[in-house]
Formats: sequence, C-alpha cells, structure tokens
Amino acid sequence: MSTQTLSSPPVRPSFVELYTPKLVTVLREGYSFANFRADFMAGLTVAIVALPLSMAIAIGSHATPAQGLYTSIVGGFLVSALGGSRFQIGGPAGAFIVLVAATVQQHGMDGLILATILSGLMLMAIGYLRLGTYIKFIPYPVTVGFTAGIAVTIFSGEIKPLLGLSFSGGEPGPLLEKIPFLWSKLPSFSAAALALSLASIALLTALRMWRPRWPAMLIVVALAAAATAFLKLPVDTIGSQFGGIPRELPMPALPQLSLEKVQAVLPNAISFALLGAIESLLSAVVADSMTGRRHRSNCELVGQGVANIASGLFGGICVTGTVARTATNVRAGAHGPLSGMMHSLFLLLFILVAAPLASYIPLAVLAAVLAVVCWNMVERHAFATLLRASRGDAAVLLATFCITLFRGLTEAIVVGFALGSVLFIHRMSQTTAIETHMPLVADDMPDDGSRGAYDEASQQDPTVIVYRISGAFFFGAAASIGTVLERIGETHRHLIVDFSAVPFVDSTGARTIEGLAHKAAQRGVSVYLTGLSAGVKKELAVQGVRAPLVKKAFSIEQALAQIRSKRPTPEAPA
Repeated sequence: MSTQTLSSPPVRPSFVELYTPKLVTVLREGYSFANFRADFMAGLTVAIVALPLSMAIAIGSHATPAQGLYTSIVGGFLVSALGGSRFQIGGPAGAFIVLVAATVQQHGMDGLILATILSGLMLMAIGYLRLGTYIKFIPYPVTVGFTAGIAVTIFSGEIKPLLGLSFSGGEPGPLLEKIPFLWSKLPSFSAAALALSLASIALLTALRMWRPRWPAMLIVVALAAAATAFLKLPVDTIGSQFGGIPRELPMPALPQLSLEKVQAVLPNAISFALLGAIESLLSAVVADSMTGRRHRSNCELVGQGVANIASGLFGGICVTGTVARTATNVRAGAHGPLSGMMHSLFLLLFILVAAPLASYIPLAVLAAVLAVVCWNMVERHAFATLLRASRGDAAVLLATFCITLFRGLTEAIVVGFALGSVLFIHRMSQTTAIETHMPLVADDMPDDGSRGAYDEASQQDPTVIVYRISGAFFFGAAASIGTVLERIGETHRHLIVDFSAVPFVDSTGARTIEGLAHKAAQRGVSVYLTGLSAGVKKELAVQGVRAPLVKKAFSIEQALAQIRSKRPTPEAPA
C-alpha cells in the first residue's frame, strides 16, 4: 500500500512536455488502421451533429450560416491538431451567442472578426504564461449560474424565428426591454413557422428519448427542409434570408485595422478570451471524466488561440471546445485528435458538394434546434442541488445567474468569483473559531494503549493507495487536488481518501470528489472516504457523494480492515 499526503507540488514538466499537442502524443503511441477507422467513423458522427448546430449558432449570433461552418472547419481542425485534449471538438458554441451578437450590433462584422483574432492572441498569451490552471479556480456555482443565464438569454433571442414574428428593424438587446417588445409584435406571428417549430421540438425530444443514437438534429433539419420545399411553406429560409451558402472557403484576409478600432473592441475580445478559456477547459474536463485521460490546460489554450486567429482570418466567428460535440466524439469511439480533424473535413466536403441544399432549411427549425440546446445547457439538477446546499452557494448561484441575465457575462463571472471568495473567507473564519482549541504545533504525547500495534503488512499491499488531504478543500484547491487524486496506478484497486485534516469542503471540492468517484468506478477502483466531519459529510452527500458510489469509514485503519474482510481467503495447500 502506498500513502501520500497532498501538500508538496509535483515535479514541474518541461516546456516541450507542456506544449506538445495531443496529436503528437497519440501518433507516438502508435497509430494503426483500426485507430484510423475509429476516428473516421467518430468524425463522421460528430460532423452530422455539428452541421445543423454550426449554422444555428451562427444565425443566433447575428452572423451568417456560412460563417458558422467556416468556424467549425478552420477552427475545429486546428483545435484538434494543436490542442492539449485528446478528444476535444472545436466550433461555434451556444455560450458565445450573446457576446457575439452584442459585438456585431456594436461594432459590425469587421469588429467581430477583429475581436476574435485579438481573443486568439490573448488565449495564446494565457497558455504560454501558464495561467490556464487559474481558470479552474472559478467556483462551481458560478459556472452553473452563468451557463443557465446564457441559456435563458439565447432562448429569448430565438423567440422571433420560433414564432415567425414579422417586424422591421432589430429587437432590443436587454431582456427586460426585449420581452415587452416581442409581446407587442405577437399578432404578426406565422402559423406555419410556429407549427414547424413545435413539430421540430417534439420530434427532437422524441428521438432523444427513443432513438438516442440517431442524429436527431440532422434528421429534423432535413425533414423540415424537405417539407418546406415540397409544401412551399411561407416561412423564412437560409436561402431567402442569406442567399444560400457559398461552395468554397474564402481566402484568408485581415479586417480593417486601426488603433481606435482595436481599443473599441478590446473589451469584447477580453470577454471572448475569458469565456473561451472557461468553456474549452470545462469541455476538456468532461472528456477526461468520460475516458480517464488527462488534458494539458495550457497547451489546450494555445491551440484554442491559434484556432481563433485562423477562424477570424477566414471570416469565421469565435471557436471554442464544445461539451456536447466532444461528448458525442467520445461516445462514437474516437481514438484521438484525428477524429476532430476528420469532422472538419467532412463539413468542408458538405460545403463543396451539398451547399445548395442548405438554402431550403427554414430558420424556424434552426431556432428549434437552439431552443433544445438551451434546455440542455441548463444544469437543472445541479441548479436545484446548489439552491439546497447552503445559503452561501445559493447566493453565489443566483447572483451570477441574475447578473448574466440583466448586466453581462463578464460582470457576472467577476462578481460570482468575488462572492465565492468572500464565502470562503467566512467559512474559514467559522472553522477557525470552532478549532481554536487545537495548538499550532502538536505537543509530544507518550505512547499508550490507545494506539494499536503497527501492521507492517499494510504498507506492502500494492492494490491500496491512501491519500491524506490537509487544509480547506475549496474551489481554489479543487483543481490541483483533483489532478493528484486522479493519478491512480494501474495496480491499485482501492483508493482511500482521508479527510481528518480537512476543516470544510465547498461545493466545488465536493464535485471534484464526485467526479473522481465516478472515474474510479469506471476503472473498477473502490473509493473509501475516512475521517469525515459532520459538515464535510453533509456537503459531500448534497453533491451525490454517497453509497454505493463511495464507502465511508471512521479511520484509515477501519477502511483497510473492510478491504481485507472482503477478500477471499486463500485455500490451504492439499
């Protein structure tokens, strides 16, 4: 058995090790035809999902559907080729819709492209300065809150195409102004567009429930386009609104540059970089939890930066790692980054061969696709759990959610992080008050009969590993502690995590343990938690860390005894 205390940092890797793309790592491992076939099929599967999503997100962002495809083709290819995640799929993301649309309204399309390129430079700088790790310090309630706020804001922007409302000019941006304005335009709704939207949402939901492996979005978009063409439905389509999709990639070009323009779009670029870093690393963590692999945060951000610069040069919009498409890639059996590169090539093939068919796609069905995406973006279970967890977590969650809705995403993240820090200080002050009787340095104590005899055999068991966590397990420490805990050797079958020296755990730390337990279960490793105080045990239980996912014991010795008692007794030799 090996025992480790989470205190000293691991040996720092070299620059080359940190910034070697995962593509190079996979090819060094040896790449067979079977691996290529797996990546080919996974890339095709992801392309089928990405095709309607890329166009829908671009339209929702006040860009053209072609720009969404350019983003997935150019940006997605480079994210997979240069990034630090083995399974990451890059492309336009729903979380960016609000920011991109606001940038287009304020600065025009040239301003959006310039902001995208600047955000790429910022992401590269963040990666090379090795600041990617700090992105993980954002508290869990903040990520749940701003994701839910973004989803509501996106949905409010899709009400017009969902209902087929007809009015000249744009709609107001702020939510409190937009809803009354759209309500006043309700008499102009289109029955055909509304019926198409409702039918699309119903079919998407049904396919998700009964045929989850089918490409539901592509099926629904194709059926809606066919119905619109053959029945000559009076609804807006990609062809009527945008004139179709070009059958070629544009040549790379720089937007109009001036110092005044750079200064004007700089706040937007900072927002793009901040959200892009958060979204891409969250997506990489999801892929890690599904596969047991580990991404390189700073290399991933450098790859994301290069992808955004290239996307802007080819007329695309912001590109980032996308959770849904990355998860689809993993479930489709991808072996490595070539699957993401193949997904981009399949989308390029669509532009070269079948672009004219996209002209028949009605905007109502793309709005329906985004409405379902918004529903899936909201982590409803996590939202409800955090509301019940504690008043502090609920306050951080609701503040981030409301500020995202009524002020802006960047302000929401800053305020949420500040509230999370204040909450941490408050909890630490409470913990300190409770434990003031404990001396700073433990006094020497005589041996007595309370301590059992030393069992030297316990240190020789190669199937058991023990980690002892010392100090507060909060959002600032969750990333580093989680990284260490994930380093479970192939021979280990039992993991014991001792919390005797942990005064409290916040929701981010509890989620880290929950993710660790699920990953360990996939590898056949049983997890024992020992030394839990009442407060730590309650917080872990609220986040789902309970039996049968984990086992609990009063001490490390009791956990070892439980492990030994479950092993079969070897038969005596005949």
